[in-house]
Amino acid sequence: MLALVLVAVLLVGGWLFQQAGDGLDARRYPPPGQRLAVPGGANLHVYEQGSPSAPTVVFEAGISGSSLSWSNVQPLVARFAHSVAYDRAGLGWSDGALTPRTVANMVSELAAALDAGKITPPYLLAAHSFGCLLIRAFASTYPDRTAALIMVDPVTIAGWVNPDPQQLRRLNTGARLSRRGALLARFGVVRAALSLLVAGGTRIPKLLARASAGQGNSVIERLIGEVRKLPVAAQPIVGSHWSRSRSFTAMAAYLECLPSNARAAVAMPVPSQIPMIILSADTATEAELAERTSWIAGREHAQHIQVPGTGHWLQLERPELVAGIVRDTLLRVR
Repeated sequence: MLALVLVAVLLVGGWLFQQAGDGLDARRYPPPGQRLAVPGGANLHVYEQGSPSAPTVVFEAGISGSSLSWSNVQPLVARFAHSVAYDRAGLGWSDGALTPRTVANMVSELAAALDAGKITPPYLLAAHSFGCLLIRAFASTYPDRTAALIMVDPVTIAGWVNPDPQQLRRLNTGARLSRRGALLARFGVVRAALSLLVAGGTRIPKLLARASAGQGNSVIERLIGEVRKLPVAAQPIVGSHWSRSRSFTAMAAYLECLPSNARAAVAMPVPSQIPMIILSADTATEAELAERTSWIAGREHAQHIQVPGTGHWLQLERPELVAGIVRDTLLRVR
């Protein structure tokens, strides 16, 4: 009986801790951009920097990322372009998704958000990882709105069209742990772990991550490594976003749809006249490099560059290089 009482007290205390934290975060970290209504979808957060009269560069984040993933690059690009980053449904400052996370839905939501913000095309689209799959689909769906594509260490498409059993297990594990993370977030466990992490501690957050995940790597532990790569000023903001259950719910939905979205992307080729620049991390595998090289085969305006000494979060590690590629591509397009 005493044990049940203690569990109940901990659950109620965690829930109250979470509610108080959510309220404080809303006051401390308001959205820097505008939240735009998307017909039939969620309100999406769109953050613009630079002159609206300049050429427009639109940034798309990775599968677990938000507009903050481009914190190091967006202000550099804003010096010479209209620099636009946004949050997909369920992530960052955007509302939770109201439709399935299909490529078609995500691409139409981005187009609708840009229209709602009166952000005029054509756009140079720059994306990281999973986001590269989406900008490919955007270029296929809206070729007249697309000036060029820049892909930063893109996700494999061929590898997810027909994933092997090991890949499926990994994907299912990630989705399951994301669902578990959503539950833990409701009772303040994720908030406690990330608060300690941002304050400089790593031991207790990692212990909480392992204890909550059981076997395998937990979503919380993965976030610990990723949050550390962001600018110091952005780290507590990302922590506040991932302290909410809807971020984990969104992550699970994006993971679960990855194979079907890869198959959809294969049927959406990028028109050959659209310039394409691919930046690969130094850690990219031979299979990934070969696939990416095949994407530019036969294209007149295309390039594949492997950047030495970089990992998957290339845009955070070498922001000046990425911004320079964007500038050079804009000059060639113009």
